[in-house]
Amino acid sequence: MTNEETTAAPVIEGNEKVLLERRGHVAIITINRPEARNAVNGDVAQGVEAAIDLLESDDDLWVGVLTGARTEKGWIFSAGADLKAMSTDPGAMMTEKGGFAGFAARERTKPVIAAVDGPALAGGTEIVLACDLVVASKTAVFGVPEVLRNLVAAGGGLFRLPRVLPRNIAMELVLTGRLDFSAERAHHFGWVNALTEESGALEGAVALAAQIEKAAPLAVRESRKIVLEAAEADEATGWKLSNDGIAKMFGAEDFGEGLTAFFEKRDPVWKGR
Repeated sequence: MTNEETTAAPVIEGNEKVLLERRGHVAIITINRPEARNAVNGDVAQGVEAAIDLLESDDDLWVGVLTGARTEKGWIFSAGADLKAMSTDPGAMMTEKGGFAGFAARERTKPVIAAVDGPALAGGTEIVLACDLVVASKTAVFGVPEVLRNLVAAGGGLFRLPRVLPRNIAMELVLTGRLDFSAERAHHFGWVNALTEESGALEGAVALAAQIEKAAPLAVRESRKIVLEAAEADEATGWKLSNDGIAKMFGAEDFGEGLTAFFEKRDPVWKGR
């Protein structure tokens, strides 16, 4: 199934620029400005923030997938900030909770997978960097060209790129503004989790989300939190976070279900509490 065949609906009434579709416990969030190469304006930023609000507040949604609608000229994830909007009202593409695109600086508890078909450039790259996992087709390319316009990539790219790529590779991308960093190369360095053929990124991301769905949602959220908090911490902090995390799981209702399902040799039925 492609983006065009889904039954996605607007997240905000009257705002068609961000759509959301439910597939089981997965929320598929689509940036829907194909006429503008899925560039971020105020409507996109507000729509994405509303979609993440829904993902976070709905106990029946466990994983998010973020993607871009197909354009008349082919697939594109996002061309980043809408430069016309930036020239007139740069603050419109920011939100209070999410920052750029309503997402780049958003604090959240549930994992989000980027499904990247075609270019994800400038702010588009920064949106991808804000996701937890990345599935990209072989048509995907990345880049942060802000220096070519006397701008600075201010949506997280300058500090997140060196976390997912070797420092000198990230520095090359930042200083040259190159727009040809391929999905294959990103996969080689471990930034992209899985590669697909053209048009396959969304289904690849949904398949990855389905694997996450098999796990207990509370444990997924707590484990994600620990990975993020402990990544730059010392070992003592890592131990404390891990011990605190498992203590929370011992007190959860799903803890008993996990053990019971194991002994009964069946798939667990998670309640998320």
